[in-house]
Amino acid sequence: METLSRGELVKLALPEDGCRGTLIGRVWRTAGEGHPVAGPSPVLVREEGVFDISGLAPTCADLMNADDPLALLRGAEVLPFIGDLGDILANTPPEARDATKPWLLAPVDLQNLKAAGVTFAASLIERVIEERAKGDPTRAEAIRADFAARVGTDLSKVEPGSETALRLKETLVEEGLWSQYLEVGIGPDAEVFTKSQPLSAVGFAEEAGVRADSGWNNPEPEVVMVVNGRGECLGATLGNDVNLRDFEGRSALLLGKAKDNNASCAIGPFIRLFDETFSIDDVRACDVSLEIEGPEGFSLSGLSSVRRISRDPLDLIGQTIGGNHQYPDGFVLFVGTMFAPTQDRDTPGLGFTHKVGDVVKISTPMLGTLINRINHCDRIAPWTFGISALMRNLAARGLL
Repeated sequence: METLSRGELVKLALPEDGCRGTLIGRVWRTAGEGHPVAGPSPVLVREEGVFDISGLAPTCADLMNADDPLALLRGAEVLPFIGDLGDILANTPPEARDATKPWLLAPVDLQNLKAAGVTFAASLIERVIEERAKGDPTRAEAIRADFAARVGTDLSKVEPGSETALRLKETLVEEGLWSQYLEVGIGPDAEVFTKSQPLSAVGFAEEAGVRADSGWNNPEPEVVMVVNGRGECLGATLGNDVNLRDFEGRSALLLGKAKDNNASCAIGPFIRLFDETFSIDDVRACDVSLEIEGPEGFSLSGLSSVRRISRDPLDLIGQTIGGNHQYPDGFVLFVGTMFAPTQDRDTPGLGFTHKVGDVVKISTPMLGTLINRINHCDRIAPWTFGISALMRNLAARGLL
């Protein structure tokens, strides 16, 4: 952002081990020598800089769908140099951008943007509270206390779909406490929904959006799994599944309006492919931290530990793709969060909601930090570069 130096941006964007892993991103390349038409290119991030890999794979989706993405990348003898990572990051925040120079984009393009919900006990309870409060934050605290007194606050030991879960369901039905969120939280079938549309995600240092007519909303810091069209999980990145609690609380049928809005899906900074430095077990063991700094001096922090997830990330992927549903261009999957902020921001008892100007940082050591500033959706530049625009652009660049 404008208050961060070039060096600070690089430190945030890169994992703790720097460029030791295989880091894939996307950059908007401006027109210039050897590149007469501006457009988005998938890139490989190395210690020496940022390199264009569109000659190997014109889109990130194509790279993930390759027979062996790692071998493809490692077999490339010469890759076009785009620029220094620090220079590109410094030119990425909209308020600091020089449109004649390259900037970073979200690291996904044609992949479907999917998300799993209610995969942690903490967020499960909060979804039940939203539902019972009908989207009214003034009722949340009393409902939270009543639910805790009658059911408890720890459902993390309940295995979804198990006999224990079935018995708990029967008890909750008898108590009049059953909920559609409990169904997907402890039942056999996971909630998987469409978070947003291909090419609509915003990336590192861009603005993330909440609707101006929402009065109860929050970030959702999550690990995002990257899956190709064959259902193979190839790596991971970070995401903010921006959520409007009042909209979804009024009705689960408003999930689309609660989740899919302009700039409401933030992903990045880079995809880290699974290789000898990074594996699915690293994902299973990671902690995702959240920091929010408000323009008025408010601060909030939280932690979401994937160790405490109720469904394994590979199980969630298996419930997303298979005989019943295919994704030929692949997909990314937000695996859920245990973070549901209840800390009061202004009025006691009303909990947390975003303000314009909030800076949100989502971090984990092996994936770096995703940083975004919050603005209202209708005040952020509209999304205009869709699939047809990308196809025309790739054709003009000779990449199709």
